[in-house]
This record gives sequence, structure tokens and C-alpha cells, in this order.
Amino acid sequence: MKKDLTEGNVTKTMLLFSGPMILGNLLQQCYNIADTLIVGKVLGADALAAVGSAYTLMTFLTSIIIGLCMGSSAVFSVYFGKRETGRMKDSMAAAFIFIAAVTIVMNMIIFAAIHPILHLLQVPADIYDLMQEYVWIIFCGLIFIFFYNYFAFLLRSVGNSVVPLYFLGGSTVMNILLDMLFVMVLKRGVGGAAFATVLAQILSGVGIGVYVWVKEPELRLRKKEITITRGTAAEVVRHSVAACVQQSVMNFGILMIQGLVNSFGTMVMAAFAAAVKIDSFAYMPAQEFGNAFSLFISQNHGGGKKERVKEGTRQAVKISILFCVAVSMFIFFFAPYLMQIFVKSTETEIIQIGSEYLRIEGAFYCGIGLLFLLYGFFRGVEKPEMSLILTVISLGTRVLLAYLLSPVPSIGVKGIWMAIPIGWFLADMVGVICIRKEKYNE
Repeated sequence: MKKDLTEGNVTKTMLLFSGPMILGNLLQQCYNIADTLIVGKVLGADALAAVGSAYTLMTFLTSIIIGLCMGSSAVFSVYFGKRETGRMKDSMAAAFIFIAAVTIVMNMIIFAAIHPILHLLQVPADIYDLMQEYVWIIFCGLIFIFFYNYFAFLLRSVGNSVVPLYFLGGSTVMNILLDMLFVMVLKRGVGGAAFATVLAQILSGVGIGVYVWVKEPELRLRKKEITITRGTAAEVVRHSVAACVQQSVMNFGILMIQGLVNSFGTMVMAAFAAAVKIDSFAYMPAQEFGNAFSLFISQNHGGGKKERVKEGTRQAVKISILFCVAVSMFIFFFAPYLMQIFVKSTETEIIQIGSEYLRIEGAFYCGIGLLFLLYGFFRGVEKPEMSLILTVISLGTRVLLAYLLSPVPSIGVKGIWMAIPIGWFLADMVGVICIRKEKYNE
């Protein structure tokens, strides 16, 4: 089920390749929304605040693994475009060993430092025990998150974006059903929601690994075929770490924002938890399109197809802008109704705060849509450090402005929301100037 992204109509190729990736993450977001919906409606605002805050922490940790897998997949894709199968397998082996080691060490550190982390997040005393219970269980699934993402990005790097969708879809359905069982039927609380998630992660991680071994013999790693040189290891580490730092910096910035949000109390925490789920669902297709665009660029850059790189970039910008404008309009006008998916209509304060967030931040999705394309472009042309620089600019601006504006009495929590699009557009400006100055797309 491999697909050569260096041939065929540019727009059609990108859309067909990105479609399963977008659909897969829409399913994942559907699970996140279902999880929030079940917890919020069944267990109440305290449980919603705890799970929402834990979700931000888990997203940060997961982003490290995803970033490492994403970065290494750019190397796989370049070699696939060059038709250098031997070097591709060497890089696959180096990436597997490196990322697995990082995941195990990270898991050990997290379990040892769980209490300091929760205190750093300024978790209120009334939900501390709930959040501790949730994260203690959810951290057990990190190794399976690694398995799924390693094999999913490997398959995508050779043009197969369909199979990862199947496993993610199955995992999502299982997650929702188990959530209903443990939370609604067995009354296991937030611990039940976490346990359901870990079981689903085991299904997707182990399942996709078995699939690659059985159905994709060309991607099997056999010891006698692998020669990991210092150069290969250095290349994998460079791309993986750059993408990892980019993803983790982005989510660490969000984590710092979560700590600031927590300081405003449980109502703001609950509103932020629900609004962020809506927000993530809204711009996620643009994010996944950017990831697909990156692999499109990688294969064509590796194959020396400069004209396809230029044409693909032009078409990707058009597609992303059109999508983001449409979504921004929808979010702006329907924000209060979307908030009521997660909280009772009587929770007017939570709905008002969440709607304000969505209308301020959601009106500018074009900013993050373009930023995702810039991230993908620089990874694809083997300049992963530029993606990191843009992330630092975007998140650095966001965090700095949030902490400067929110203490002002006349601004308050609105300052956190206002800082987000400002950071996006500043990073966009730098990225576009860099492309034009360095002429990467020529």
C-alpha cells in the first residue's frame, strides 16, 4: 500500500495522502471530546478540570515521542525518494533504538517526579487527588504510544497513510466504549477513564507493529541487513531531536500557559479544558495536512523534484487558508453552542469564559495553518532547526505576552487568549522571510 508521492497530480496526491491522516486524527479528537464529555457530564466540573489539566501534561509528554518519530520519518522519506533502501533501513534501526531508549528513560523520570510536576502546575488542592490518580495510570501507556507512532510514521514515510488510520480508528472506538464501561457503568471515576485509554493504546501500538512485520516484509528490520554507522545515527538524532524539541517546546509553552490558567481557579480551568478540545478539533486538519505536506516535500526533495516542491507549496497554502477561514467563521458564530457539548447549559460562567477564548483565538486560524505548513516545509527540505526556531518565536511570544497581560486588571484572563494569535503571526512572518531570503523553494 505504498504510494510514490513524486508522481501524479500535485494537489490530488497531497489531498489523497493527507486525507487518511486527517481522518485518523479527527477520530482521535472525537475520542478526546467523548472522554471530556463523559467525564464532564458524569463526574462533574472538578473531574473535568483535573482530566483537562492532565491532558495538557500528557500532550506535552506524548509530543516528545511524536516529535522524535516525526523527525526520523523525514529521514526515511528522503531515502525512500532517493530509492536507497539500505540506508533507509539503517536509519529505521537507529531511530527505533534511540526513540525507545528515550521513552523508557522519560517514563522512569516521570514516575519518580510525579508530585513535583503536579505542584509545578499549580494544581488546586480540591482536585489534586483526582489528577494524581488519573496521570499515574495514564503514564503507563507511554511505551505503547511510542510503538504506534514509530510504525505509523514509518508507513506514512513510504506513502501509506491508510493503515495507521485503521489502527487509530479501532483504538478510538475501543477507547470510547471502555470509557463508557468504566466511568458510566462500573463507576470507576477518572481512574477508569485513564485505564480505558491505556488499554486502547496497547491495541494500537502492538497491532500496528505486528502488521508491519507480517504485511510489509520490505520494512522488516533484520540484524544481518543493518549497518548503523556514526553518520546514520547522527543524521537520525539530528532530525529527531530537532522535531522533538520543536514539539516539546510548543507543548511546554502550552503547559506553562496551563499553569497560568490554573491560577485563575476551577471555573477558568474547566472552561479552558473544554475550549481547548474544541480548538484542537477545529485546527487539527490543518496540522495533519502540514504533516502530510512535510512528507510530500521530503520525498520530492529526496528525488530532486524541485518543480513539484514549488507547486506543492503553492497549492498547500491555498488549501490551508481556505480551510482555516471557513473554520474560523464557524467557531466564532457557534462558540457558545459548542461549549454546551461539554458542560451543562446552567454553567453559564464556564460557557462565557470558553466562548471568549474561542472567539479571540479561533478568529485567527489562518495564522496557525500557515505555521504548520512552514514547520512541514523546513522538515521536508532537511532544515529541521528552522521549524524549531519558528516554534520558539511563536511560543515564546505567547508565553511572555500571557504572563505580562493577564495580571493587568482591565485585561485579566483575556490576555492569555490574545497572546496566542500574536505569536502565530510573528512566527509566520519570520518563516516567510526566511524562505524568500534563502530561496529554499527554488
